[in-house]
Amino acid sequence: MTKWLQSGRRRDICIILAGEGPLHGQALKSRLESHYDGRIEPKSFYGALDTLVDNGHLELRESGIHDEYALTDAGRRMVDEQFAWMAEHVEGA
Repeated sequence: MTKWLQSGRRRDICIILAGEGPLHGQALKSRLESHYDGRIEPKSFYGALDTLVDNGHLELRESGIHDEYALTDAGRRMVDEQFAWMAEHVEGA
């Protein structure tokens, strides 16, 4: 497994984007906070996004006055691999 998935927050960001498509940072943060049922510090959240962009798993796109984040092909492959790994381990449970 690559290091990008060792962070649950980075993994969950990618899962949300895989399901919903490109999102503005604040919309993505709101969805993640709803899932966690708690507030996420902006510095920590945007740090996770920056890491995903720097590692090539997300791309930052211009979209009006707010930029949006989208999965790259590499990011999508990682989500698919994570899903397959999880299904493999949960099927027998």
